[in-house]
Amino acid sequence: MDSCVQELHFSHLHIPVTINNKFLVHPSSPTPANQSPHHTLYLSNLDDTIGARVFTPSVYFYRSAVNQPDNRESSVLKRLQDALGEVLVPYYPLSGRLREVENGKLEVFFGEEQGALMVSANSSLALADLGDLTVPNPAWLPLIFQHPGEEAYKILEMPLLIAQVTFFTCGGFSLGIRLCHCICDGFGAMQFLGSWAATSKTGKLIADPEPVWDREVFKPRNPPMVKYPHHEYLPIEERSNLTNSLWERKPLQKCYRISKEFQCRVKNIAQGQDSSLVCSTFDAMAAHIWRSWVKALDVKPLECDLRLTFSVNVRTKLETLKLRKGFYGNVVCLACAMSTVDSLMNDPFSKTTRLVKEARVRVTEDYLRSMVDYVDVKRPKRLEFGGKLMITQWTRFEMYETADFGWGKPVYAGPIDLRPTPQVCVLLPEGGVKSGGDQSMLVCLCLPPPAVQNFTRLLSLYDCT
Repeated sequence: MDSCVQELHFSHLHIPVTINNKFLVHPSSPTPANQSPHHTLYLSNLDDTIGARVFTPSVYFYRSAVNQPDNRESSVLKRLQDALGEVLVPYYPLSGRLREVENGKLEVFFGEEQGALMVSANSSLALADLGDLTVPNPAWLPLIFQHPGEEAYKILEMPLLIAQVTFFTCGGFSLGIRLCHCICDGFGAMQFLGSWAATSKTGKLIADPEPVWDREVFKPRNPPMVKYPHHEYLPIEERSNLTNSLWERKPLQKCYRISKEFQCRVKNIAQGQDSSLVCSTFDAMAAHIWRSWVKALDVKPLECDLRLTFSVNVRTKLETLKLRKGFYGNVVCLACAMSTVDSLMNDPFSKTTRLVKEARVRVTEDYLRSMVDYVDVKRPKRLEFGGKLMITQWTRFEMYETADFGWGKPVYAGPIDLRPTPQVCVLLPEGGVKSGGDQSMLVCLCLPPPAVQNFTRLLSLYDCT
């Protein structure tokens, strides 16, 4: 294997966790929700897409301090709880709940028994027992709280923020967070997390920038104007073996460290094949991952249509719609590249890269407005997986720098388990002390066992053929 592409391995283990306490954290001062018994908040159709109706789980590991107090567990928990109570004043929507109103539209509402949920837990293991803490590991699932018997995709009347603090015997601990995607996208989540961490670290409320709700900016037009086909939401009849090969077998979660040198090489290959192509590193790497994945799965028949979808941050593309600084709602739009299996298998790599680039640049403010109107008219009720790979890019989030709550940067910051949605690929920044600033990234995705060796070989090829 190319040394620039390194397969990473994680420990297969059982983490015993004992839940000690569960409690709700409320805003520490009055908020607009206290001023009216029927206070509600509007969510835009960007917040209310079917794909946003999920909790985004992530975990942060912190090592023990050299001179830690005897009451470290209680002091850590108190600092996090007090800081959260302070931050929930400007970010008070996170203390609410979601409910459906007319036509299945979501809104945020408030009541006496609401607030963010915090959970205190202990494990009989030390952090060293967990193995490599730089690779997302499905074994870490017990470090993120889920209600017993909780249904998949359940978000209605649930706490919008759930945080579990798990203490290990070595004095280190983890912070497992589940944050409802309807309230914020990745950039908004980083803004909130940064405020919570800075408040914890300094002991006083830090909300810079001041959070802004303003979801009405993205209200649909009247009448709606759906100007694009929005293939990202359309159901495609699954005539290929792709989905079944992933969902009917027990998929394996695999992770690869990709050096910056290799990323640049892949981009240069694409542009070398087509002198008129000017693409981003993401365009080329997404195309390379997509092709390698489809080839490794040996998708049949060759005439079937496949899709690659990925989120595009539209903040920098807004021209007439103006967002105030501190807006933390969803401002992402799904891009969709389409190709037949045969084209992905046999066309020049530059053609696949161009498909990804064209899908990315197609997402403009006009496209976003059309998508908002499409959701208002159609209001899709289910996630469509037919013939699809979804790439989620976390590489632009400063997760390690943001999540210093006063105990230093986390050893690891990121997701845990991709297997419940095996058609998702996550691109992560490499963090921790080993990163060295070389801008390597982690590619994490799920594969059926027979496809692993082939995918690893294809991903590592010099010429992307």
